[in-house]
Amino acid sequence: MIHRTEEGQSALFEETPEHGGGARRKRVGGESAKPTDFGLTAPSQLAKNYVLDTNVLLHDPAALERFQENHLCILVDVLSELDKFKSEQTERGANARRVHRRLTEMFSCAEKVTRGVTTEGGGTVRLVIYDPASCPKNSDQLNRFHRIFPDRERVDHRILAACLLLMQHNVAPVVLVTKDINMQLKARSVGIECQDYLNDKVDAREVSNYDVRRIEVDPSELHRFASAGELAISEDRTSGVAINEYVLLGTGEKQTIPARLAPDGRFVRLNIPEVLKIPDGQSLKPLNLGQRCLIDALLNPDISLVTCYGHAGTGKTLVAVAAGLHEMFNRKYNGITVSRPVVAMGDQLGFLPGSLDEKMRPWLQPIHDALDLLMRPNTPLGPRRKQQPKAGGAAPSAMKKPYELLMEQGILEIEALCYIRGRSIPNRFFILDEAQQLTPQEAKTIVTRMSRDSKLVLVGDPAQIDNPYVDSRSNGLVYTRNRLKGQPFVGHVALNRGERSELAEAGAQLM
Repeated sequence: MIHRTEEGQSALFEETPEHGGGARRKRVGGESAKPTDFGLTAPSQLAKNYVLDTNVLLHDPAALERFQENHLCILVDVLSELDKFKSEQTERGANARRVHRRLTEMFSCAEKVTRGVTTEGGGTVRLVIYDPASCPKNSDQLNRFHRIFPDRERVDHRILAACLLLMQHNVAPVVLVTKDINMQLKARSVGIECQDYLNDKVDAREVSNYDVRRIEVDPSELHRFASAGELAISEDRTSGVAINEYVLLGTGEKQTIPARLAPDGRFVRLNIPEVLKIPDGQSLKPLNLGQRCLIDALLNPDISLVTCYGHAGTGKTLVAVAAGLHEMFNRKYNGITVSRPVVAMGDQLGFLPGSLDEKMRPWLQPIHDALDLLMRPNTPLGPRRKQQPKAGGAAPSAMKKPYELLMEQGILEIEALCYIRGRSIPNRFFILDEAQQLTPQEAKTIVTRMSRDSKLVLVGDPAQIDNPYVDSRSNGLVYTRNRLKGQPFVGHVALNRGERSELAEAGAQLM
């Protein structure tokens, strides 16, 4: 309990039971308070003190388990911020509730939460209280901080001030962990060591280089591969190549053949048709090496998960939808499900009217465009003449598009991603467009929905992200690729050549 002293300073008291049923107040705040009463002093000075920002816990509640033998500090101000999100029916709200439950479990047997409890990794976790009125003997560094950032009620400033107090009371280093770039700059400006949360971030080279790996072979080996369709070479020459990764086997400058590393360690030739034929619709022919590799992965029955990177205009969505229709009409799957996250670019126009399908139509319009292009009958270009109604009859009803008939039969689903939790999706070709907008937890939810005989295709561009809680190295698409890389049922393709138009390609490269 907090009470006001005669001098106007706040003091912290504990109520302890006394004989006779009464209670007495024991002062633990003010000038007589000990640093351990506020969690300022670590249980030992042999390990670092990591202070977690609110955005780290909202991003990954499992961060409470990631710091092993180090001391983890959770400010009460962070708990107050988490309290604002816990009622949200979103992934962020679920993460806030998960953090509260986990901390409650950790501190269930603690005598005093500010003194810390031991974690499974050998470290500790404790709550830290920042109360400037109870710490009058501030350091010069903290006084300078308050002159630079005078707003003491702002949560970011209270977290930074608490870090300075921890630095004052501990010999071991104090590190602030936050995903807020602006807060990182503020921390470094006042001498606080700061780090980003990197546990779920991939290597920057994986999202910056989309070129196909080249492996040099002898002319005789390349000839043998061209005739037999497979080639086994020594492991030292394939070092770093993941299972189901696509490479170029080459000798000299121009003699190359694309190949895929099979789970048994052999390179095998791509197995793709000349064109993907859609009955009563259009045919799609791969236009470059990347699209050929993607079609090989999409048509391979042994690969259950395909991840694809590619900037705008490379044909990610179109090729994936065409392969799904091709497989469905060949009776490999019972149907196709296509979805995408509901994340807006820029300002929104407000609530959308109509039923669920009408509300989702603007978000899923790119998928409708791809389906309309692929399943459109071969008709001459130009506007159609308006048909005159027959004499004595009503005007003909609007003709439904071919993919709309499939949707009515339940063969083709175009649905919102927000309702996928709890589903089990058997024998479906599931395409998730714009997967870079997902958080790692959302991506995990989708991957675990897939039943036997289903195929999941995640496509997206890590450079085009509108979700404020992920970036190019921590989004659900690259997270899924990084964590499942090397599994025999997982394939990955990167597209680096745009085919939409010369204008679109120039814009993607130069703007």
